[in-house]
Amino acid sequence: MNLAVYDISGKKVGSYEIDPAELAPSVSKQLLHDAVVMYQANQRQGTQKTKTRGEVAGSTRKLYRQKGTGNARAGARRSGTRRGGGHIFAKRPRDFGWRMPRKALQTATRMALASRIADDEVKLVDALPITAPKTAAVAKMLAGMGLGDATVLLAPEKHDANIWKSARNIAGVSVAPVAELNAWSILRPGSIVMTTAAIDAFRAAVKEKSKPAAAGKAAAKRPAAKRAAKKEAK
Repeated sequence: MNLAVYDISGKKVGSYEIDPAELAPSVSKQLLHDAVVMYQANQRQGTQKTKTRGEVAGSTRKLYRQKGTGNARAGARRSGTRRGGGHIFAKRPRDFGWRMPRKALQTATRMALASRIADDEVKLVDALPITAPKTAAVAKMLAGMGLGDATVLLAPEKHDANIWKSARNIAGVSVAPVAELNAWSILRPGSIVMTTAAIDAFRAAVKEKSKPAAAGKAAAKRPAAKRAAKKEAK
């Protein structure tokens, strides 16, 4: 499929051909869901805390005698069944974070970008020649692409302070270089704007990571081929 390529002014100047299957032959919704849940869980602060009956202020004296009053028996006023008392199952600070296997997260990142490309939600920019922080330049480019009111992920090839400073004041716009992309950052915004150099770098990284697997399969086939050759010789 072809992706539209724009210039810094937001005008269409060409197209870019890419096959989403090159990044991920298939898309697993379960893997993407697991990756997103993991990233969201890791963002939780886990600092919530409530007091038990032993931590709230108040006397431990029994409110009234056990028998003879006609009322239900009652202990101290700090009981969790009374207003102002402690929580019966009090919350404690905890770490909600957990980790998935590294290769699974890498696969989820490729699947996420492949799905966004297949849905035509990725737009390309030929270059971002921003030599000084200037929010108007990025705002004009997004408006020209029809993304003025959308949440956008701007992904250059490498970290550029000028690009980051130019986009940080625009509501709904986030900036992340290719090396920092993950499944959650790709799936969260409404649209993605990448430079052609950035998507080339992403494709190159995918090819580089797929080489060892192909080499391993070829090495595994060699002993079988040798055994077949020996049988034929006999």
